Amino acid sequence: MHVSGTGVGIMAAFGSFGVFLLFLLLLLATRAPVGIALATVAMLGTSIFVSPGALSQLASSAFSLSTNFILVVVPLFILMGEILSASGIGANLFRAAELWFRKLPGALAIGTVWACAIFGSVCGSSPVTATTIGSMAIPEMLRRGYHKSLALGATAAGGTLGILIPPSISMIVYGVITDTSIGHLFMAGIIPGLLLAFLLSATIVVIAKRNPDWAPPVTEVPTTGEKWKALGSVLPVILLASLVIGSIYSGAATPTEAGAVGAAGALLIALAMRRLSLTVLNRSLQKTVRTTAMFLLLLTGGLFSSYLLARLGIPQAMSDFLTGLPLPGWAIVGLINIMLLILGMFMDPGSIVVIVIPIFIKTIMTLGYSPVWFGVVVTIQSEIAAITPPVGFNLFVLKSVVPGVNLQDVARGSVIFVIPMLCAIILLTIFPQIATFLPDLLLSKK
Repeated sequence: MHVSGTGVGIMAAFGSFGVFLLFLLLLLATRAPVGIALATVAMLGTSIFVSPGALSQLASSAFSLSTNFILVVVPLFILMGEILSASGIGANLFRAAELWFRKLPGALAIGTVWACAIFGSVCGSSPVTATTIGSMAIPEMLRRGYHKSLALGATAAGGTLGILIPPSISMIVYGVITDTSIGHLFMAGIIPGLLLAFLLSATIVVIAKRNPDWAPPVTEVPTTGEKWKALGSVLPVILLASLVIGSIYSGAATPTEAGAVGAAGALLIALAMRRLSLTVLNRSLQKTVRTTAMFLLLLTGGLFSSYLLARLGIPQAMSDFLTGLPLPGWAIVGLINIMLLILGMFMDPGSIVVIVIPIFIKTIMTLGYSPVWFGVVVTIQSEIAAITPPVGFNLFVLKSVVPGVNLQDVARGSVIFVIPMLCAIILLTIFPQIATFLPDLLLSKK
């Protein structure tokens, strides 16, 4: 079925996408896994609108995807994060960050954000980051008299840094779906990740100054020795993150090879801390297998749906429609971001990447924007989706790990932190070099 760029063709394409989305939502309402729902709708749609024989092409694509060597990086990075999470390093990270930011208003909340940022550099998962840091940071903040909304919101927002600061599972999905270099995406996430951590911290300072009772100052003054000792306790994680990212940046290792180094380094750190037991290793391996299986299922479902949408001409029709609007490029990018923001309230981050991005990527490239830059923007949109109700995943994660907390408490605290995330997207749109500087530097070295 070919859809032309005419008004009738564009309307037909949008109608087809509406039907696709309706059936997908109906399946998701039955609590079917996203990957299975995507694959089911795509296979039915391919049989009806393309041909039953085209299903064999889907099978071939799924086999090629599952045997792609680059995907070996996924279980390696997941294992690295799971082992470090089980090792208890999160408590050390929170303690070190909290001591170094002690003089700032809202120091405990700021320490939580930066502990999440550092842990995110060795863990590509937002929920794991939020759980690891939040399980000790939130009780400590509440014990010190912090307002529940600030404690929960700062942790939920800080946890999202796990998918922006490399390594990032979300960026791997984006790279596979759009055929973009994962190494370049990882490099592109570093500066925006640090920028976002700074913006989140600045938001906490503003909140603490406007509402001093929300973040009572910590009266104990740490000694210089205490601060350096706390920093020394997290030095292995900082060195491991530097080794993983540095090896990719220098060209000494591919992302997959760097993932192997990271997983091995995490095992050594846990062993040196005497936290690596057979029980911990077994639990980490089981979680890695489950998460990797879910990842591959989602990616396969996304591949199937991308094939169907492309055959229906939907990406081309969307590109023709958006680029045909009498608007400058930045305004069209703004419209795309508004659509992503709305969809993020009702879809999980993985679904956004595998369903929506194949539709918009052609428009972005037609407008002259880099797919690497767009990958960073999409990742920040995924972060927003993780903390906005009604389906923000980090909200449910924190509700489950912190006793006596309800979903409304977490949601109220998280919404304010959408503002600095939107500010980050605006800055990236005005100054795309924030994301593209390191990848361009990497290319110039080759």
